[in-house]
Amino acid sequence: MKPTVTVFIPCYNEEFTIVRLLDALATQSYPQENIDILLVDGMSTDKTRRIVEDYLAERTLKLKILDNPRRIIPAALNIGANAATGEVLIRMDAHSVPNPNYVELCVENLIAGKGDNVGGKWNIQAAQTSYTAKSIAIAAAHPLGSGGASYRSGDEAKTVDTVPFGAFYKKTYIANGPFDETLLANEDYEWNARLIKNGGKVWFDPAIECIYFSRSSLSGLRKQYFNYGYWKLKMLQRYPDTLRLRQLIPPLACLILLGSLILALIFLGLGKLLIASAVFSIIALYVTLLYAVLMFTRPNKLSLIPGITLSVIIMQLSWGAGFLFSFVKRSPSY
Repeated sequence: MKPTVTVFIPCYNEEFTIVRLLDALATQSYPQENIDILLVDGMSTDKTRRIVEDYLAERTLKLKILDNPRRIIPAALNIGANAATGEVLIRMDAHSVPNPNYVELCVENLIAGKGDNVGGKWNIQAAQTSYTAKSIAIAAAHPLGSGGASYRSGDEAKTVDTVPFGAFYKKTYIANGPFDETLLANEDYEWNARLIKNGGKVWFDPAIECIYFSRSSLSGLRKQYFNYGYWKLKMLQRYPDTLRLRQLIPPLACLILLGSLILALIFLGLGKLLIASAVFSIIALYVTLLYAVLMFTRPNKLSLIPGITLSVIIMQLSWGAGFLFSFVKRSPSY
């Protein structure tokens, strides 16, 4: 008999994407009678709850809404995981649309013993049709924007450090412990690092695929990546062995620019030259690499090069600034 599954979803003000997620969960190839859904809502102030209630009035879906008064993702994850009754727990995101076989493949990988936590690949798409939104979506999937993460650009099934939306047995959650509610980002990475440290394995299968909607504005992108960088350092302080060389590039770029600014204050004209040189070098590197990749893989997207380049620079520098800011401030400020 196939194991029961609980899909638990952190949610806050998702009126524009929630129906697409619910439609995808309602049409999974895995037996619907074996799936129940927990929507852990951070007290949404938009139409999210009403939309979900209207949806349930018209469709048969085993879904329950739980409150998350703290409005932080790790708290939502623990509320959902603790309330789950399924043998298998699958974390989803309200910005995502899983493929029809998503749940089925997650369960198959777990039964086959491929990993203690399994997950798949993001097919990153723009949430809106604007030039900026489309540029951000391509940048987020590009190795320069994703940091080479397997779940964004990988095509090989293998053991990895982390997966974005994990699937694991509830007994694994109980044994590994709750998500760390002192981390407001990277809580899944920390949970996986703890799992690996305890002898577990995290498995990536690119066949497990979902659409993920990226940010649509540059300001939203900046906040998102600043937050990622800030909380990454907090996580690395606990698990320094998870540091990867690529993660040092964004803070190094920020230090170069900061150093140039300091020199400008000291040497005036010379400093201005150094600032211009540093900025030009960084932009030239990004543009060259992006052109080289996109010309051979996505020639129809060359018109987006300026937007992609700007998005990558914002991702890298915001992540680096957040990482460095974490050394001196207890909590992030935007």
